[in-house]
Amino acid sequence: MDVYYIFCFLAAISVFLGFLNQYVLRTQTTIAITAGSLALSLIVTGLGKLEIVELRDWVSQLLPLMNLQDLLLKGMLGFLLFAGSLHIDLLMLRNQKVEITVLAIFGTLISTFAVGYMLYGFLSVIGMPVDLVYCLLFGALISPTDPIAVLAIIKSLKAPEQISIQVEGESLFNDGFGMVVFAVIYALAFEGTEPTLPAISHLFMVEALGGIALGLAIGGLFHWLICSTNDHSLELLLTLVIPTAGFAAANMLGVSGALAMVVAGIIIGNFTREKGFSRVSQHELDNFWTITEEFLNGILFLLVGLFLITIDFKPIDYVLILAAIVIVLLGRTLAVSVPFVFLKRRRKYHPYTERILIWGGLRGGLALALAMSIPGGYAISGIADNSSHDLRHLWVVMTYGVVVFSIVVQGSTIGPLIRRSRAASCPETSEPSPQTD
Repeated sequence: MDVYYIFCFLAAISVFLGFLNQYVLRTQTTIAITAGSLALSLIVTGLGKLEIVELRDWVSQLLPLMNLQDLLLKGMLGFLLFAGSLHIDLLMLRNQKVEITVLAIFGTLISTFAVGYMLYGFLSVIGMPVDLVYCLLFGALISPTDPIAVLAIIKSLKAPEQISIQVEGESLFNDGFGMVVFAVIYALAFEGTEPTLPAISHLFMVEALGGIALGLAIGGLFHWLICSTNDHSLELLLTLVIPTAGFAAANMLGVSGALAMVVAGIIIGNFTREKGFSRVSQHELDNFWTITEEFLNGILFLLVGLFLITIDFKPIDYVLILAAIVIVLLGRTLAVSVPFVFLKRRRKYHPYTERILIWGGLRGGLALALAMSIPGGYAISGIADNSSHDLRHLWVVMTYGVVVFSIVVQGSTIGPLIRRSRAASCPETSEPSPQTD
């Protein structure tokens, strides 16, 4: 079957699941689509094992044609990050700049090393020793909270503004920074890069600062272009060029396309939106990118659920998944709690801030795509079960378990937490004005 036809049918299934959700589950659409596709995967697998209808092999052959890794990392990610950053309020972002910077950079690093070292120790204890650099690589790919998953849920639940901007800002920026950290550790693990400070600094500067610089250039260029025309259709088409050609250019230049899209989106959403769009075209801009974001989100989370069909689980995999979930939650707790020990000295925060940041740190298709980018062929001796395991298989399985847990369990249970946080909002925890920061 042609890839385009597969994409069309997957889009139809995601829309259909979203339609059913309003009558059956009545939960957040992202969670409903993921849960529905997981149920569909289990049904297909079960029918095959019962020898009623053998669909698993057929579906397993079709899904790789979509190539989730390239589809997300080289395509959909640009659209979703740009769409998410369009709605970030720059004034609120400036007011939370210290918190977002600390969480996005230091929080990601804390989680990367905490998860990496805990996983390294756990695997050694159960008799499956893995080199530390590979464990740190898992820590890097799983530590950033996925903005695609986070924004879809936080927006619909209407969290308190102070918490919402921290969650949204952190997830957008730690995504880009996390990919930079992953790229650096990946180069150390698989490309023979020397683990020297100059080499690591060079990789970081090119990826991170290059992405930010390119985002500023793209945002400035398209701000000027959009402000130079009064054609509403052309204005929308120009915004469409940013996550397509702009994101492709970032990937070709070897800089962070994620950071470039976030920076460009903030420029277009805060400056160009007011100066370059009329009231009517602002409404069209919001509608266009909201629909685009929801459409692509539906397909992405459908693919996450259906990906279950392609995995051949071994008995030890279930133990590793449970361990990974606990380790990642502990790493996330440290990534939030440690920075807030210092942040609390400068201002007061909403009493539910840390709890929502920890439990709302969802992982999604981005982590899974990064895990799939790890090359195969690196065998690990499993003393615990007298067998050998492929590093890529282990990391994909563990990542998948964490992703499904975070979306289905954390995503479905964060609602009551956010509702309690709205009830607990009080004047003394409100934000100071941006001028006082």
